[in-house]
Amino acid sequence: MFLWRLPQAVCLVSVCVSLTLGYEDDIEVNYGDSYFNEITEGEPLEPTATLAPGPCNATDITKWDKLFSLLENSQMRETMLLQYSDDIIKVELGSLRGEMLRFVAQYGEACGIAVETAGRRMSMQMEARLRETMGHLRQDRSIAASDSAGNSHQEKLLQQLLTAARTQDIRLIKLENSCLSNPEAKGENLQQEVASAEMLDAVVTELVKTRAVLELVFKSAQQRHLPAGCETALLFPMRSRRIFSSVTPDLPLSLSFFTVCLWAKPVSISNRTVLFSYGTKRNPYEIQLLLSGTRALFTVGGEAHLVEGRGVVKGGGVWTHLCGSWSSEQGIASLWADGHRVAFTPGVAEGRMLPDGGSLQLGQEKNGGGVSGGSGGSGSQLPGFEGGFDAKLAFAGKMTGVNMWDRVLAEDEISQLALQDGKGCEQRGNVVGWGLTEIVPHGGAQFIN
Repeated sequence: MFLWRLPQAVCLVSVCVSLTLGYEDDIEVNYGDSYFNEITEGEPLEPTATLAPGPCNATDITKWDKLFSLLENSQMRETMLLQYSDDIIKVELGSLRGEMLRFVAQYGEACGIAVETAGRRMSMQMEARLRETMGHLRQDRSIAASDSAGNSHQEKLLQQLLTAARTQDIRLIKLENSCLSNPEAKGENLQQEVASAEMLDAVVTELVKTRAVLELVFKSAQQRHLPAGCETALLFPMRSRRIFSSVTPDLPLSLSFFTVCLWAKPVSISNRTVLFSYGTKRNPYEIQLLLSGTRALFTVGGEAHLVEGRGVVKGGGVWTHLCGSWSSEQGIASLWADGHRVAFTPGVAEGRMLPDGGSLQLGQEKNGGGVSGGSGGSGSQLPGFEGGFDAKLAFAGKMTGVNMWDRVLAEDEISQLALQDGKGCEQRGNVVGWGLTEIVPHGGAQFIN
């Protein structure tokens, strides 16, 4: 009997010892932290009540128990790590929020004042610009009676924009005063600033649209009305050898100095289009002011003395101001376009005096001893130059502000004459004065208002 129980006791003791050592090894390797599982010291490591008579069946039951213990420990560890991460995030977010609040408290007031000041300046600039635009519109309304309805609509629109700008300026001032007097209402003021900025953007958008409309109105007005305060103009309806205007100067043209200026708006330009021409039977090309494409040409004493300005003539029915001046003492011929000297040539007819007794025409030139300022007459009848004029040289368009002086005008004088919004037509020449000197239209040429 003793011999039969002895092997069982030895087997049971060895199994228990081996299980105990294996369990302790697992704990030491896998869990370095001082965590405790739910198995207390008083509980047995394995349920001996369910052991089978065989000594090897207890090993499988112990592995399952250990597996459940490991799972419970891992879940506890994961829960603790997640809680620790949540705590860290909450602390960091709280710290960031505190820093943002300190930043707003320190710099929010200064930034708000700067924004309000900038907005108020923008409003003042817009108000000044609108006042200037309304002044221009009132001037154009007195000139353009036909566009009174359109200008009235634009003036009403500008008045509304001006009122909106003033209201916005008042709101900005109130907002700035409220920001300075009540620091606790910065959040509300910030929302008002955003709303004010949106309103300013809307006003700027409307101003841009209004400016585009006004540019179209001004462009249309410039095309229909005369420049430099001129009240009348010469209309040359087409290119014809019979359409021109003859000029009777107030002084003899035996000159050593002169300046001739005029405004021209050509409909079409050929290779050689005559604006101003003075000639005698001996030399039909004493003075010529011509157009050729986008070029302007000025000659004194013949084509051998040519002053050329390139790219100075505008198309599309736009007024262009041209001047030509000449000095016999220095022999300098200069060409001016829109108030700027675009070309000059020295040594032009130096020491020479223009001869008197010739004919002066606008929109045509005399050729080969034909008529001299009249609509008909006798003379040489060259092919293509019947009656002394050539249709290919004729000017088609409008011309105004034709003046001629017996001196060389200064640069600032010519610049003033070339201002479209100025009063250049009030400065009349002493040799030819627009509105004073006799100018007789021929053919289909006529004066228009």
